[in-house]
Amino acid sequence: MGNVLKFGIPKGSLEEATVNMFRKAGYKIVTSSRSYYPTVDDDELSLLMVRAQEMARYVEEGILDAGITGKDWVMESEAEVEYISELNYSKASKNPVKWIVAVHQDSNIKTLKDLEGKRVATEAVGLTRKHFEKRGVKAQIEFSWGATEVKCPKLADAIVDITETGSSLRANNLVIIDEVMISTTQLIANKEALKDGWKKNKIENIDMALQAVLEADNKVGLMLNVEKKNLDPIINVLPALQKPTISNLSDDGWIAVNTIIEEKVVRDLIPILKKNGASGIVEYPLNKIIL
Repeated sequence: MGNVLKFGIPKGSLEEATVNMFRKAGYKIVTSSRSYYPTVDDDELSLLMVRAQEMARYVEEGILDAGITGKDWVMESEAEVEYISELNYSKASKNPVKWIVAVHQDSNIKTLKDLEGKRVATEAVGLTRKHFEKRGVKAQIEFSWGATEVKCPKLADAIVDITETGSSLRANNLVIIDEVMISTTQLIANKEALKDGWKKNKIENIDMALQAVLEADNKVGLMLNVEKKNLDPIINVLPALQKPTISNLSDDGWIAVNTIIEEKVVRDLIPILKKNGASGIVEYPLNKIIL
């Protein structure tokens, strides 16, 4: 066998988003509910599906050369790994997730200090304990085996849980009283693996491809033709990733303009471009943008 990079894909909430991101980057990954070993159309990659909570430990031990997990779980496990890059995505959006302290909306507990001697349920016991110690609050921190948000107030006085949109908190009548940390998705690597030139290069190439996908997310390309006399008004209303590309057409009086813009502005922008003399307007999807 030739060189192979052992790479961890997070199983659970990040799984679908991660597989889709790899697909856009050019990697065809096939998963199965019966197997923890996804297949991929790259003979230099050996994939293992691992829960995000465990990823950093396996990377630290060299069972995996690299993997994707949240910064929160790296800190929770206190694993010695190398941070390669931040991958700006999560389960439902591109926003970071937050670890928060929450209580029932009818609770008399209003601040962290009010949790002195109280019971707190969480999946991130280490993070929670450190946060409470830093604030000088002694509470009973208990590990929660899932469904943490339903344990307050009958099974716990408060919870420390992760939130992205806040919908689960609202559904369970919980309110936030403190913030523990903001966490983002990270590409991490084993320190020894990075000493191997081939593995380091492979990890960097994967990172570049994934970053290119994230950069292209929610963006589209826009091509249009415009008479030279109308170019300035078009440029003035046309947002661009950097600067629009302008090229001559066979007709000396006309110019082609090509740019990249946020998809959300297209519907309002096209009528404005049309009124300013643009024609032959074409919108096209993007998979990757490499800056």
